Amino acid sequence: MRFSKRLNKLAPYPFVEISRILTEKRAAGEDVVTFGIGDPDIPTPSHIIDRLVEAAHRPPNHRYPETDGLPEMRRAIADWYEKRFSVRLDPDTEVLPLIGAKEGIGHAAFCFLDPGDVALVPDPAYPVYAVGTMFAGGESYRMPLLEENGWLPDLDAIPEEVARDARVMWLNYPNNPTAGVADKDYYRQVVEFARRHRIAVMHDAAYSEVVYDGYVAPSFLEVEGSMDVGLEFHSLSKCFNMTGWRIAMAVGNADMIKALFQIKSNLDSGIPQAIQEMAMEALSGSQEPIAENNRIYQRRRDKLVGVLKELGLRVTPPQACLYVWARVPEGYTSAEFAGRLLEDRAIVVTPGSSYGEYGEGYIRFSLTTPDERVDTGVERLASWKIPPPQGA
Repeated sequence: MRFSKRLNKLAPYPFVEISRILTEKRAAGEDVVTFGIGDPDIPTPSHIIDRLVEAAHRPPNHRYPETDGLPEMRRAIADWYEKRFSVRLDPDTEVLPLIGAKEGIGHAAFCFLDPGDVALVPDPAYPVYAVGTMFAGGESYRMPLLEENGWLPDLDAIPEEVARDARVMWLNYPNNPTAGVADKDYYRQVVEFARRHRIAVMHDAAYSEVVYDGYVAPSFLEVEGSMDVGLEFHSLSKCFNMTGWRIAMAVGNADMIKALFQIKSNLDSGIPQAIQEMAMEALSGSQEPIAENNRIYQRRRDKLVGVLKELGLRVTPPQACLYVWARVPEGYTSAEFAGRLLEDRAIVVTPGSSYGEYGEGYIRFSLTTPDERVDTGVERLASWKIPPPQGA
């Protein structure tokens, strides 16, 4: 049997490997604490579930949905964006519900890239930006995210010939995996760069509601001119603990929304309508669950950052996102240090190298681990003496 050449270009998806290691260790009877995958452990709020149960009994919701979603769903998204960011959207032309942000991000590449076209992709980054580019036949130009630059791409460092050939730029703030943040001044630079080079900006804002210490994350679409050049992807997964329900949205430039709809309408049949109804409940109802989530995550963040500093790792308490991004000790690679944590303390973390070349030298801890397991992990770290790297 012959398979496509693109399969040979695919590295194993990092979270599949983490799940495999966990399964093996637990099958062997080991008590493993995982800080690996960013999947909220807090349940979906009960009032949202109640709306789903009610909606599931209605026969119209048992049939094929429409790719562009219920009109009421699009209005709920537009209303939420206006309340949260003061961004006004036309629900009929500037909003498109998605079967999770991952689906929309993967499909978006097909709207803008022909074989050989260039996408500007951050590194380290969520793998789907580069994978979608590869599926569409495009080439990724890696924009390094460096600590000394505040985890922001240096736009001036992008060669002119690369910018001239680029069709898409991917951004993600608050950032996975670094937890870096961007302000409106940076977004204004992005808009100017995109206009000058006729580049479509794709901003992944899935973590905008996971914030600490009073920080408020802006939307890319708050900046003047952003609607001319960009789309923003958002999700109910992290803010309402709805990863398992698979619902998100793309919002922004009407022509870009239309293009994404054209791709999606040929490849999927939309979001089940009962799930759209629960999403409407989440967006239009109380936002207190978001604040409560953040209180829990901030408490976990503080415990973890404290013990990592005691171990001597270089780490900055994140202002946002579900992750703590820590520098590994000198002499270790990311994978070696993650392996040592697993071997010595039965703790799973994600090596920064899983997210790209410039993630090397770091490890990522997710805060989506139940409190009692966080405490167990912190206790194990507190009693650990980091061994010297092999060959030291």
